Amino acid sequence: MRVVPPLTAVTAALLLVTATGATPAAADLDPAPDAAPLTRVSHGDPYARCTVGARSPDSVVHPGTEVEPYLSVDPNDPRRVVTVYQQDRWNDGAARGLVASWTTDGRTFHRSTLPFSLCAPGGADYERASDPWVSTGPDGTVYASGEGVDFTRSTRSALLTATSRDGGRTWHHLTTTHVDEQPFFNDKPSLTADPVRKGTAYQVWNRLDNDPPGPGSLDGPGYISLTRDGGRTWSPARPFVDTAAVPNTQTIGHVIVVDPRTGTLYDFFDRITYSDDLSTVTEAHYQMVTSTDAGRTWSAPTTVARDTSVPEVHPNDPTKQLRAASTLPSPAVDPRTGTLYTAYEGSDFSGGDFDAVQLVRSTDGGRTWGSPELISPQGVPAFSPSIAVDERGTVALTYYDLRFLEPGDTTTLPTAYQLALLPHGEPGRRTERRISRVFDWLQAPFAGGYFLGDYQGLAADGRGVRAVLTETRSDAPHNRTDVYTAPLSTR
Repeated sequence: MRVVPPLTAVTAALLLVTATGATPAAADLDPAPDAAPLTRVSHGDPYARCTVGARSPDSVVHPGTEVEPYLSVDPNDPRRVVTVYQQDRWNDGAARGLVASWTTDGRTFHRSTLPFSLCAPGGADYERASDPWVSTGPDGTVYASGEGVDFTRSTRSALLTATSRDGGRTWHHLTTTHVDEQPFFNDKPSLTADPVRKGTAYQVWNRLDNDPPGPGSLDGPGYISLTRDGGRTWSPARPFVDTAAVPNTQTIGHVIVVDPRTGTLYDFFDRITYSDDLSTVTEAHYQMVTSTDAGRTWSAPTTVARDTSVPEVHPNDPTKQLRAASTLPSPAVDPRTGTLYTAYEGSDFSGGDFDAVQLVRSTDGGRTWGSPELISPQGVPAFSPSIAVDERGTVALTYYDLRFLEPGDTTTLPTAYQLALLPHGEPGRRTERRISRVFDWLQAPFAGGYFLGDYQGLAADGRGVRAVLTETRSDAPHNRTDVYTAPLSTR
């Protein structure tokens, strides 16, 4: 979700926006990427007949759309991969449900439904679902999480988890880790399986309070729930990053990474402070907190970098809003050295004109951080960075960029997904290659902007990295987006 000053717990937090008109279709511009072909993982629509979730006549569902994918690779077998994504996105928030696609050979993917909404067989009692996430533990247990949201019956928002012990084929132990009604709204959950503690996983998110006591009208601390028995039970949710000291402050984008050498946990997030009337952002920084006791206690926040992101728009027509990963950090840790990295959208290298992909690093456990480095090409808007570090210390980053956009073109938005490699994290040794077709972003569903997802996924797989991403299709009006994956060499 993109951050906006929350007005009500559901409507603002889910970015209630109605599409203003259709965009002319454009042909797919280039079917031949530089890398090996991608594998399509989204086939069919298990929720096509579901009628749950319409808020009003202005609510528009986009059947056949798959967006906002994430993925996990079994640390014991890189051929065992699970991807998750939103299925059938609504224009005014969330989707009909969440779906998983799994493989045991790394090539052929099979579909299973995640039980996080009423559209899914045996699903949780929520009208829509959003924010899919997945992570695999050292014993092969796969943990999935998401958010369940009601629109017509209540103002509930809930954090949900489920586990799979057969590689994503079936899901069990559906758990509501936390639920609220207005004035609270729970947002942007992520889930991390501990790579060194079997049966342990952490779910983190921000909990917006739109009517806090005392000064200010917004509070958004970070919350955590964890399991130590393989997802059978989860601890009561509790705050672990406080925002009460500064009125009108929230966090967003919490993601935990774990140093496999030491077991230290690092949670990264964006801390944002608004003006008294919530109309403008007065301060925003990416920050990090640390736990050395498996999530029981946490340090005070350390600042990682300033959030300099600006509105995501079509460069030739700023009235066309885009929606990508602004305000959401993508962190990683080098498994050999413990070096920490954070990738994010920022405008430091464009003079505040547009976002590009920036990277910062810490070699002392997050106590100090270097200056931002530009990763995407100079002068080209770029979005939605994802980061992973392979076993040799090569840093991989994936992102969308707009280098193929011609001056004056306002009816299409040619977009491609790129892979950048930095041996040992050194920007001076950077190489890049394209891994997607060139496709028209404006064919994506409109949901607070033309929406491919608030994030995409990238994971080390023991041999390199594996990416998952969304592409649009101009030749299929009833199947406007699909999700694709590929293993990518880092050599």
